[in-house]
Amino acid sequence: MATASPVDAPPVDARHDYLLRLGDDSLILGQRLGEWCGHAPVLEVDLSLANLSLDLIGQATHLLEEAGAGDGDKLAFHRDVLDFRNCLLVEQPNGDFARTMARHLLFSTWQHMLFQRLARSSDRFLVEFASKAVKEVAYHRELSSEWVIRLGDGTEESAQRMTEGLDWNWRFVPELFEVDETLQALIDRRIAPDPREFEDEYRSAIAAVLAEAKLEGPADQRPILGGRRGHHSEHLGHVLAVMQFLPRTYPDATW
Repeated sequence: MATASPVDAPPVDARHDYLLRLGDDSLILGQRLGEWCGHAPVLEVDLSLANLSLDLIGQATHLLEEAGAGDGDKLAFHRDVLDFRNCLLVEQPNGDFARTMARHLLFSTWQHMLFQRLARSSDRFLVEFASKAVKEVAYHRELSSEWVIRLGDGTEESAQRMTEGLDWNWRFVPELFEVDETLQALIDRRIAPDPREFEDEYRSAIAAVLAEAKLEGPADQRPILGGRRGHHSEHLGHVLAVMQFLPRTYPDATW
């Protein structure tokens, strides 16, 4: 019987880690957006952010269920902070509404481009997942773009706040395009897209939105990396303390 070539099958740990990266990105950003519930500027925005949050948590559910062999709840609620693999961008505090929209533009534009390419993966699960999720993320990208333009080309104060929001989040963008050994192993097997291949497209897309918003792009800053390896800011611990409180307090409860 012929055996599969090593290049045909990814290391189990690499695929598992990649599922965690994608799932944790969506889970933590979904939790962050959920913090706006009842606090958004107007009711329509409150509902919009709640829907974005639900989309992201739905994505996380599928990804973590696959990573956890059907036990996604354990991965979501019973891992410690050092075991999370989300990028640093999604765990950043909401700040004001402008900073939240700046963060969402930067992340959803990247996520949309990633999922477009992930829909052509050699991994069947990822193809099926991305083919559905990309439609949701396209809306996220459109909504955040509209708000960045609206606030940037609005009042002097709204433009200033959007500028500050972009400046705060910009240092975390380089991590989205970082390729380590884990990701390279999956790129070699055509399971994961190489984010470096669409970095120029990403930066052009962000620049186009900012130009329409009459905003200058942030100056490049020293990149902050480490989220993919479990090195997080203090902010993630605060998110998890809220998100994991009930399941950890009542571990035998059923929901």
